[in-house]
Amino acid sequence: MAIASIQTAHDLDAPELALYRTLKRVEEHERAGVLVAANHKVIKRLLASRYTVDSALLTPEWLAKLEPALRARPENIAVYVADDALLETITGYKLHQGALAVAKIPPLPDLAELLKNSPRPLLLAAVEGLASAENLGAAVRNCAAFGAHVLIVGETCGSPFQRRAVASSMGTIFEQPVVRVANLAETLTDLRAQGVRCLAAHLDAQATPLARAELRGDCCLVFGAEGPGLTPKMLAACDERVVVPMPSHMNSLNVATAAAVFLYEATRQRA
Repeated sequence: MAIASIQTAHDLDAPELALYRTLKRVEEHERAGVLVAANHKVIKRLLASRYTVDSALLTPEWLAKLEPALRARPENIAVYVADDALLETITGYKLHQGALAVAKIPPLPDLAELLKNSPRPLLLAAVEGLASAENLGAAVRNCAAFGAHVLIVGETCGSPFQRRAVASSMGTIFEQPVVRVANLAETLTDLRAQGVRCLAAHLDAQATPLARAELRGDCCLVFGAEGPGLTPKMLAACDERVVVPMPSHMNSLNVATAAAVFLYEATRQRA
């Protein structure tokens, strides 16, 4: 039995429920080394993963549906049950819909080790300057959908373990290999030295149209935030600039959308 206890929560003042009261304080969660999974679909993926689950806060309805998966876990999980009225007081009720869980953020894998153990040809993605947790989570989801071996998160991005990022990834963060690096430009330079072509997704009149870009070999697709795009430093660290051709009145794509288009084209070419 992997449920340590099932307790009824009459209010959210108990110290053990502090993390559920502070869903907007993502920095506190990261300092504590934990993430908060919100909504039952994400929690189901969490319970099927190797992540260590500390606790869950559920309505009686979600307890009934998730209890078999909770009991199948190897660790002891503290489960708190509260009615809808109490859970509605937590920020983002429409997002969590009465099901939340706290899990430990595991040590992130080493990039060199991941590359060593990944099949060839490599398909990597890297992101710079993504402040939006939703966009970062969607990028994680797209990498998982199209078989990217690793998503490299640069130093100017937010955390992929923020609640909104985890939710936007639909729990694929629990499966998709992700690494965070202290200097993305240096990482790209190192990849190029290992024979990995780094391709910048960049709107440029001189850029190669995506359909003509060579994506069948080892490559890393590099994306910046919508609006500012990639910085000159990051563009200089890449081998080539690649663009999705669009009508003249369109000047950008959402970064997660662009990542999906690029990754799909890479998998299409490799098929």
